[in-house]
Amino acid sequence: MAVDAAIVVLALLLVLLVFALWYGLRWVAMRRRGGVSVALRWDPDRERSGWHLGIARYHGEQFLWYRVWSLRSGPDRVLAREGLEIADRRDPIGTESYAVPSGSTVLRCQPARGEPIEVAMGPDALTGFLSWLESAPPGRRIRRAS
Repeated sequence: MAVDAAIVVLALLLVLLVFALWYGLRWVAMRRRGGVSVALRWDPDRERSGWHLGIARYHGEQFLWYRVWSLRSGPDRVLAREGLEIADRRDPIGTESYAVPSGSTVLRCQPARGEPIEVAMGPDALTGFLSWLESAPPGRRIRRAS
């Protein structure tokens, strides 16, 4: 009986170890391919909406966001550059500074379709995001909050 319990515990520990290694390697690989640390919060108007850490990459006209702790192999959220507007820009408030990357600025974005989201990123990632957003093809007007 004790041997069976020990085998179950060892099997669970092995599964957890494999899970941790998988995510650690995934994180490193995505960072090496040009990913940036970004926290995302969807449905920000809901009181209990929390921040989720992830890695974001630019893929042409899309901003792909991969949640750190996700079983999905593809992106968890995709933001299209066309129609994406920055509605507000602010510093993290209160305990938010513990949930987002260090030195983050929070952008409230309004996609062309769907609910608003908030994106928090550090200064370097913010510069890249704003450059990507502003480098839209000619004829497209970018609206930003002041």
